[in-house]
Amino acid sequence: MNKPSLSLIASLVLLAATAFAVTVVAQTPSPRRPHHKFPPPTNLQVLPKNLTGDQVHQIMEGWAHALGTHCSTCHAVNPNANGPLARRRLDFALDTKPEKATARMMYEMVQEINTHYINRINTSGMPVTCATCHRGHLSPPLYLPHGGRH
Repeated sequence: MNKPSLSLIASLVLLAATAFAVTVVAQTPSPRRPHHKFPPPTNLQVLPKNLTGDQVHQIMEGWAHALGTHCSTCHAVNPNANGPLARRRLDFALDTKPEKATARMMYEMVQEINTHYINRINTSGMPVTCATCHRGHLSPPLYLPHGGRH
């Protein structure tokens, strides 16, 4: 029986070490990005004025998901922003987009429905939300009953 050469043994050891390293790296969780602190809001008109920037951001994320949209639907680009990232900087306090006025009106409507109607029904269950009607679409999808029967 022939003895394995030193170079073959070295190659096998290197191969095993590489396989081990790849396995360890693949199983190591990636470091989480630090939590971004959002600045305090400056133009709240329908939301409670004592909300923090993080709380407002969380509410806006929920609305965006319920409507299947992004921040730029309601929020305008900061006209004073310059530099390479300027096109992505939104000025959340600006009221120049009509969609923002619509969002405020819709929020007030949802609050009124929940306060004056849903809360008066003991067995109502869940409150009405943006997703109740929108279901992930900017314009609520048309509901057609099965079979078109009336």
